[in-house]
Amino acid sequence: MISAIPPHLQCPRTRARRIEDDYQPPYPAWTTVPDPSVRQVVMGYFGIQSLGPGQATPAAEALRQILSQFVAGDGPAHVDIAHEVDAQGYDTHLAIGYWSDPAVFERWQTSPAVKEWWESAARLSDGIGYFREILMPRVEHFETLFSAPDRLEGVGILVGNRSVDPIQEHGYWGSMRDRLPLSQTDALEPAGILSSRPAGGRIRLSGHQNVAVIRSGQDWTDTAGREREMYLKEMEPILRKGMTFLRDNGRSIGCYANRYAQLIDPTQGPIDKSFGLSFWRSLETMEKWAEYHPTHEAIFSTFMGIVGTLEAELKLRLYHEVTVVKPEEQSYEYINCHPDTGLLAGVGG
Repeated sequence: MISAIPPHLQCPRTRARRIEDDYQPPYPAWTTVPDPSVRQVVMGYFGIQSLGPGQATPAAEALRQILSQFVAGDGPAHVDIAHEVDAQGYDTHLAIGYWSDPAVFERWQTSPAVKEWWESAARLSDGIGYFREILMPRVEHFETLFSAPDRLEGVGILVGNRSVDPIQEHGYWGSMRDRLPLSQTDALEPAGILSSRPAGGRIRLSGHQNVAVIRSGQDWTDTAGREREMYLKEMEPILRKGMTFLRDNGRSIGCYANRYAQLIDPTQGPIDKSFGLSFWRSLETMEKWAEYHPTHEAIFSTFMGIVGTLEAELKLRLYHEVTVVKPEEQSYEYINCHPDTGLLAGVGG
């Protein structure tokens, strides 16, 4: 068993972990180990928002356009595509790109084909909404967790290196903080507020100090029989209820925005993977929801009940990536989106 923080990111602690050195986790889990040459990554969420069948065709064309830009020079090293229907009934298609070098991302973003399409006046007049939510965390600012050793997701695919041995810092409240390399010396406290800058039909947001973001996913691809039935009939409805609470009422507890999306294959449609993506004022507000709120308590207890019932038969895979970002590591822009889209709902908070 090893520490979730790789040796090249360890430093003398000035802030204690929440566990003793001899702590033994109740079950195994793994993390990713960034290569020492990787210092900063980019997580880009590119969204297309549409309402009703009449906008389905232009929305699909916009998604194809973004995906074609992804495969051009300097595009992302890993791409996920997902879909959700938000509280207002709008379809949101997400093209999610991961880069291992911000300089490569900047070259891609400023290339003529990408820049001219995004800045075109047509984005303001074609009747659908667009957004970009860009995070550029240094490796000290994010952590990952996987319930199985044989499959990676999200930024884990980008990083590529999985811990060979299970890690120690998991299975207790506060463990995600203990896995963040920056938490060795930094309290990760928030400061400031989200602010907006309208610009000719576009709204750009500035993030504040230590916004916390989590992508937490489920993969039931390999489940069958009893386990699949338990997941779809017992766990998923409880999970959806918690995700809906964060989407509709999260601002009351410090959650700016939440999406509950299903991954899709562009040629085959939805696949058996989903994730929640939420933006929080701070890591502390996220931790409080996870530890104390009844909606997360229900999610956690239902999952542990399934684990206890199935034990070694369990094929359900869970993962998450948690990021705490500085103001200069965030960029948000919304075009023609309704006012509760993403972080727009949290402006001023």
